[in-house]
Amino acid sequence: MGNTSSSAVQECLEGAVGKNNVAFKGASFFQISDVRPYNLDIPVTPAAVTYPETTEQIAAIVKCAVDNSLKVQPRCGGHSYANYGIGGQDNTIVVDMKSFQQFSMDRSTWQATIGGGTLLGDVTKRLHENGNRAMAHGTCPQVGIGGHATIGGLGPTSRMWGSALDHVEEVEVVLANSTVVRASENQNQDVFFAMKGAGAGFGIVTEFKVRTQAEPGEAVLYSYTWQAGSSATKADAFKKWQKLISDQELSRKFASQFILTGLGAIITGTFFGSQQEFDSLNITSRLPSGSKTDSIAVQDWLGVVGHWAEDVALEIVGGIQSNFYAKSLAYTEKDIIPDDAVDTLFTYIDKADKGGAIWFIIWDLEGGAINDVKPDATAYGHRNALFYHQSYAVNLLGKVNDKTRGFLTGVNNVITDALPNHDQGAYAGYVDPALGPNSASLYWGGNVERLQHIKADIDPLDVFSNPQSVRPAQKSVRKRLDV
Repeated sequence: MGNTSSSAVQECLEGAVGKNNVAFKGASFFQISDVRPYNLDIPVTPAAVTYPETTEQIAAIVKCAVDNSLKVQPRCGGHSYANYGIGGQDNTIVVDMKSFQQFSMDRSTWQATIGGGTLLGDVTKRLHENGNRAMAHGTCPQVGIGGHATIGGLGPTSRMWGSALDHVEEVEVVLANSTVVRASENQNQDVFFAMKGAGAGFGIVTEFKVRTQAEPGEAVLYSYTWQAGSSATKADAFKKWQKLISDQELSRKFASQFILTGLGAIITGTFFGSQQEFDSLNITSRLPSGSKTDSIAVQDWLGVVGHWAEDVALEIVGGIQSNFYAKSLAYTEKDIIPDDAVDTLFTYIDKADKGGAIWFIIWDLEGGAINDVKPDATAYGHRNALFYHQSYAVNLLGKVNDKTRGFLTGVNNVITDALPNHDQGAYAGYVDPALGPNSASLYWGGNVERLQHIKADIDPLDVFSNPQSVRPAQKSVRKRLDV
């Protein structure tokens, strides 16, 4: 355990949170009851998992880590693709945020206060119950806002409202020197900048203050499905979808995904308006024929959000522990895949050896309000991204094998080979250990240097650390911690 004895760590942490609120490696059922790895393909054994109930206890935990030369990572929903919420490496101290469930709504400003341990399903429910309000976030209800709103937070309403982190107006955060600060555009601006996109490497958010929106009064859920079919049929559908979503006049009320699986392809999403408005977009006429078409107008906001969580792909990777691998790629408006490359891609996907895994690929439309924010306004750097793809492979019988990993890597390679001027980028919310320790520029783009200097100022010993978090600028590393 770092540079000190396990007994010293145990004594310190039990003093910080009490014996009943901490579990140590070696304890019975430690992995099952406390570690609970999300990705079973990546074994991790933390030094301890703590369950603080107050901000002061979190500060005390961080001090224990510093005094014993250990790393710290917070866990909210615990859905990191590489288990970074439990450190992503052995001997980290995990700070489980489940007790931080505070919520309030200021009905004069419609600003909500949300505890850092709240899951997205509860965020939706509490905002709804307090004035029929909403905010942009992803579609998996088991994901925690603590990680989601400090890394990006993309979802169906993001084209209208921005990402989840764009809603954040203030945070309470515990820093590496165990101080507790408020950060916003008016105070501790560097901390605020870093927490909005690279939070896990800079501190632990105990509380968010966020702007909210009025719930959409009505929405249309739509899908166009091509069952099985040839690679050419699916490629044609993708070409039409890509042309549709790259239309600069496309309504920001329109959210869309192209989902490809071994069973076929589906174009699905939500339009935040009336059926009449949706019909006026003539979406059906802009897509190839032969699909099974469904659309339904819904006026129940909780029903709309609940529908998102029922997606077949999310059911596979939602709240279920499994062995899986995932990759992502960001596309700008200059990265429309040429038609011949689309044909090559879909032929490759059909013929490649998947290694026996269940697989799917989601191309997810972004842009809109997300891109209204300047690239250097927050740590989240992909402000020019029009859409992303995220590819997954799940092995229900054991470890993901090299053939499966090679298949997903090959998908990215076919695309980047067809886009020689592509400025590669990956979404940190779909973290990919295969990108290695030098992945910062892929995740945070042109903001890396500023982040490294902020890191050197507030966390020079790299206390808040996982295998791909921002490292302090070496020339600024100090021997003592101060803000």
